[in-house]
Amino acid sequence: MAKIYVIHENSEWTVHLTKRLEELGLPYEEWHLDEGLVDLSAEPPQGVFYSRMSASSHTRGHRYAPEFTSGVLTWLEQHGRTVFNGTRALQLEVSKVAQYMALNAHGVRTPKTVAAVGTQHILAAAKKFEGQPFITKHNRAGKGLGVQLFHTVGALEQYLHSPDFEVPVDGITLIQEYIQAPEPFITRCEFVGGKFLYAVQVDTSEGFELCPADACQIGDLFCPVGEEVPSKPKFQLLEDFHDPILEKYAAVLAANGINVAGIEFIRNRDGEIFTYDINTNTNYNSDAEATAGIFGMKAVAEFLGAELKKLGN
Repeated sequence: MAKIYVIHENSEWTVHLTKRLEELGLPYEEWHLDEGLVDLSAEPPQGVFYSRMSASSHTRGHRYAPEFTSGVLTWLEQHGRTVFNGTRALQLEVSKVAQYMALNAHGVRTPKTVAAVGTQHILAAAKKFEGQPFITKHNRAGKGLGVQLFHTVGALEQYLHSPDFEVPVDGITLIQEYIQAPEPFITRCEFVGGKFLYAVQVDTSEGFELCPADACQIGDLFCPVGEEVPSKPKFQLLEDFHDPILEKYAAVLAANGINVAGIEFIRNRDGEIFTYDINTNTNYNSDAEATAGIFGMKAVAEFLGAELKKLGN
């Protein structure tokens, strides 16, 4: 019997989905791909395959999970299986450079960014931002990895030669312009089945590692603006959010075979949108969703169930 296969490397982030699958009575199986094997001469099972592989897997001791998952997804796609968030989605998940190029290809504005490998080249990249604040981040990121705010190249040089410097897992450090927002928040747009589900406003006053999930921090947010911590919730769903950017986001996702994702943007003082992250391993905040009565994982489970039904189950 065909079933839904959930590909991942972190059960904490997957349990919310499997609970929804169970509520709907849908048959499923988890493939935890931090290690394993794949027989390339064998045929994959029948079913619907959904990848939730994360760029930050190495922070949980699963260094080669994305690489192994890439092989498994290639195997599945070669055999014509129904795969959601497949090989191309994974390519974008593990590379901000790839994300920005995909966004730019559809007219989506991203912050000015320079990618560099090696201390001297990181400093050379920073000099392109001389006289203005800039941030560093990891190319293969998640969890706000490597995100630091600097006002001078000298301050960056001290950081690079200190024990605090984090070497990116792929060696690539990004130097990026700092977007000064009038208020300390970013906006995250959630898509399921390639269609817009809702937008959530995320307060960034307390720092970079904010995440919609309840028990984890996987965001890749810009530096906080302001020092006062507001009393309002960190995550608030925005009612009736409409913006022309949504059509461009949907086009980016469709062109890159991404079915489920959260896309984050920030506005500068002039109200201009800068998009800086596509998260293909998206999580949701239960408190914010309960308040609004909209549930991301339920929508994902329903989407996967409808696709399974198309296979004749």
